[in-house]
This record gives sequence, C-alpha cells and structure tokens, in this order.
Amino acid sequence: MTSTALLKPLRQSAAALFLPLLCGAAAPALAQQTPVTPGTSIRLSPEDQDRGLNGVQKNFWFTTGSGEQYQNAGFFGQRLRPYLTDEQAIASLDSYRRQRWLHLAERAVFVGSAGVYAQQILSTDKPQYFSNVQKAAIGVAVVSLISNAFITRHTNQHFIRAVEAQNATSPAARRMGMERAMPDLLGVTAPTGRPQLLVGWTLR
Repeated sequence: MTSTALLKPLRQSAAALFLPLLCGAAAPALAQQTPVTPGTSIRLSPEDQDRGLNGVQKNFWFTTGSGEQYQNAGFFGQRLRPYLTDEQAIASLDSYRRQRWLHLAERAVFVGSAGVYAQQILSTDKPQYFSNVQKAAIGVAVVSLISNAFITRHTNQHFIRAVEAQNATSPAARRMGMERAMPDLLGVTAPTGRPQLLVGWTLR
C-alpha cells in the first residue's frame, strides 16, 4: 500500500473532526450578522427617559418591542446602531458618539494635568506647590473642567433624539399618524337645501 493511500483516510478523519468545530466557531459570527427588522420600536429604561440637559454621563439602557430585558447601549451607543434605519436617527447617534469622544478626551486632559501637578510636587527634595509648571497644569485643569460643562450639556439629548427619530418611522407610529389624520366626523348635511359634505376633526 502506497503512502498516498494511507494519507487519504487520515485526511478524511481530520476533516470530519474539524468541520463541527469550524461550524461552531462560525455560528456566533452568523448570529451577529442577523439583520434587524426595519421600523423596530425602541424604549429606554425608566431611569434614562428623563435624562436631558446636563444629565449624568453614563451609558443608556434600551429594549426593543415590548420586551423588558434592557441592554446596555455601550459607551458610544454602538449597540443601538444596528436597530437604526432612519437617517436622522443615525445622524443623532453620530453626534452622540462625537460628544462621548470629546468627553473622553477632556477627562484624559484633566487627569493628565492633575498628574503633572502631583509629579512636580515630588520632583525636588523640598515639595513645591506653585511652580510655573504647576501653574500651567492648574490652568489646563480649569479650562478642562469648563469645557466639560459645554461638552456634556447636550450629549444625552443626542441619544434621546436618535431613539425618537427611529420610533417615528416605526409601523405603530405611522398607524397613529394615519389615525390622527382621519376625520372624526364624516357625513352629509343640507342646511341651505343643498346637500353638502361634512368633514371634521377633533383638536387634541
């Protein structure tokens, strides 16, 4: 029996052994690529629904449909992005991501300036607390804190607007819009002797 004939069964056995492993490894990737149904309704957690100007800077939690299992949207809202199909909603989420990057950079600058100040205290045998370098570090820290107020003022609103814009395109919202457009009163009247069409809406 030749060596080629001996290797053939070994190759078949190896293929049979690794094929289930490859399929199992590919399953999570396929699951992540499952398309989201367009027009999915999104609900924020009760704690996140009222976050507005200058609100706390933490991750949002949301759920889809009528489920009660809330999931973390991620630091940049990246876990919400697959559920967005509306261009305005995507643009608002992009603005939210930009603000989160700015907030992250501002925190890094503040921590860095505080670190420089502390390093200068221990840089000599006699501690010093107001050298020229420390003055500069204090100035950078103050500017960082002031900029943080402007950065975080509208950050939460961008995320909420993304959710609202997406929900406005959901089938339920469209049905509600059609219901509001339908007249509440429809009939025929003849106050002058001539038949006239009577249409009316109730103001809400």
